[in-house]
Amino acid sequence: MLGLFGDVFSGFFRGFSTTGVSLNSEAINLLHHIRLLCSRGHLQEALKLFYSITPPPPLVHSHHTYAALFQACARRSSLSLGQALHRHMLLHNPNSDFNLFLTNHVVNMYAKCGSLDYAHQMFDEMPERNIVSWTALVSGYAQHGRSDECFRVFKGMLIWHRPTEFAFASVISACGGDDNCGRQVHALALKTSFDSCVYVGNALIMMYCKSCGGADEAWNVYEAMGFRNLVSWNSMIAGFQVCGCGNRALELFSQMHIGGIRFDRATLVSIFPCLCGMGDGLECCFQLQCLIIKTGFISKIEVATALVKAYSSLGGEVSDCYRIFLELDGRQDVVSWTGIIAAFAERDPKEALLLFRQFLRECLAPDRHMFSIVLKACAGLATERHALTVQSHVLKVGFEDDTVLANALIHACARCGSVALSKQAFDKMGSRDIVSWNSMLKAYAMHGQGKEALQLFSQMDAQPDGATFVALLSACSHAGMVEDGAKIFETMTNNHGIVPQLDHYTCMVDILGRAGQISEAKELIDKMPMEPDSVVWSALLGSCRKHGETKLAKLAAVKLKELDPNNSLGYVLMSNIFCTDGRFNEARLIRREMEGKTVRKEPGLSWIEVGNQVHEFSSGGQQHPEKEAICARLEELVRRLKDLGYMPQISLALHDIEDEHKEEQLYYHSEKLALVFALMNVGSMCCNGNTIKIMKNIRICVDCHNFMKLASKLVDMEIVVRDSNRFHHFKAKVCSCNDYW
Repeated sequence: MLGLFGDVFSGFFRGFSTTGVSLNSEAINLLHHIRLLCSRGHLQEALKLFYSITPPPPLVHSHHTYAALFQACARRSSLSLGQALHRHMLLHNPNSDFNLFLTNHVVNMYAKCGSLDYAHQMFDEMPERNIVSWTALVSGYAQHGRSDECFRVFKGMLIWHRPTEFAFASVISACGGDDNCGRQVHALALKTSFDSCVYVGNALIMMYCKSCGGADEAWNVYEAMGFRNLVSWNSMIAGFQVCGCGNRALELFSQMHIGGIRFDRATLVSIFPCLCGMGDGLECCFQLQCLIIKTGFISKIEVATALVKAYSSLGGEVSDCYRIFLELDGRQDVVSWTGIIAAFAERDPKEALLLFRQFLRECLAPDRHMFSIVLKACAGLATERHALTVQSHVLKVGFEDDTVLANALIHACARCGSVALSKQAFDKMGSRDIVSWNSMLKAYAMHGQGKEALQLFSQMDAQPDGATFVALLSACSHAGMVEDGAKIFETMTNNHGIVPQLDHYTCMVDILGRAGQISEAKELIDKMPMEPDSVVWSALLGSCRKHGETKLAKLAAVKLKELDPNNSLGYVLMSNIFCTDGRFNEARLIRREMEGKTVRKEPGLSWIEVGNQVHEFSSGGQQHPEKEAICARLEELVRRLKDLGYMPQISLALHDIEDEHKEEQLYYHSEKLALVFALMNVGSMCCNGNTIKIMKNIRICVDCHNFMKLASKLVDMEIVVRDSNRFHHFKAKVCSCNDYW
């Protein structure tokens, strides 16, 4: 655009004095064109054209152009461009500070761009102020979350001016977390009748939803509004969603749609999260998808991304999520990519990493949130090498000091079996938050390193929260540290003021039960201030199985089946208890009851990574292409282990088959097959040193636990098994859990 004017505009302003009162029509058109560029978002082009004018136009003719440029800098939050423009104005117009109209625009620019201290300094130095000056500073503080300063300036404004609806809306938005200040401003709005202004009403709705007032007070404001615009509807829907009132949000959206009020993208982005946790959420999600296809909103990136997230959270098919993602047809941004990667992260981590690689191939720049999701996906894989590869990308793009990503790396390495790498990442952190400490404590807990967890807690320089004590109690449970666990449970209230919640009681029941203190565990359940859930009863039931406590086991199993009727755990553990006692008829009845209620036991699966490929094994090993070689090698390994004292635990196998077949049934558990396959491919293992890492979806059984201990001695390697509860590090006939799992 500059080239079109380059030959002619240099003479536009020659020949007149800086106090001239008129410009030729071409000069006027040029300044108008610069303002037009600003209004259309072409800030760089407008500035380039403006700076090229020689000599610069006098302020009397250019103050509207300066104002438009400052306003454009504020909209873009471009502080550097705004500062350069301010210097230009002061250089060529030394008396511009006395122009109230322009100074208000400069203060607004600095405030909106986050340079609030300088904006306030300019405000203090102004020889004259009006309501616009005050409102610019109030809105700047509100926009950048500095609520105390915002409220202070607003109070100062009341001495000189009656606030505008925009000043009210700004200060109300800054009071979102301060119920007292918000109510004071609301009272003033009522006295001055500004509560009837739609901008003020909309701000009040969101303020109450974010404060302790909650959805009911927000609804009272909404109901009292004489006029509502789309933002009012959206604010109330978003408010319900923030307050966890998803059903009310959906009801209001239904009223909105039936009443013929057109919704927009913001409406839909607030509505989709409301579906999560609803019994018929998936069906509602499908209906909403039909609606947005019909109205054309499916083509909007933010709407499609919210739809993908909703389907994923509700347990919908990831293939459906991927199809929605593909329909964006090349218009995907980093947010939509993050959404689809998050959908795959938990259910198909390998596919999530493949999508991340595709994202990088398309030369898009990952942000912090995407990296955290990808590291979460890495946590679901068998080895830590993927997490370390992602971490190298994090370092490459300059996020090495990001606390959130460091926390995600700690979690990923721990979940992949390397607590040493987790500790290394923790030690390298320049600054740590509570999540950092909790992540490292959880890492120690899942690896059974209770003493290390307690030692780390003693070094903690952050205020512990409820999650801290869940991690500590879990660590004590997995390490059999009963006295330490009881002490922590007591001190969390007495010393730290944290009231035990259901998770803490569950851990304590587990600690007592695993140590054989079954009666004490049951007494604790009876004293709980809340109703025990299925996890509490499953913890007690597991302890009863371990210590052969049949009477309490029956009670726990009944409670577990009442609270979670589709969970096979109660049936399986009771069947095992009866089999161990030789009560096979009762065990058979349990299995028949399970079959009659169509409750399915989750099949045992194990995974191992060999040669950059993940291999899956199921009990029996019939699906693997190398099953014959694996079975032959397994039989050889079993013979050698029997020479070391291995005795198959046939008491837990089906009782109505011969002992010989019971042994064979135990041999082909999925983790044993995975181990043999790993030994057949030691040279291709994706592990450091002499370590084999196996992932398992359910708890490792007693027989396989004994098998792994002896095998680690025989093959002189560390065998790491991650089951559904914890990690087991087998080395030289010893497990890190000390047979306490």
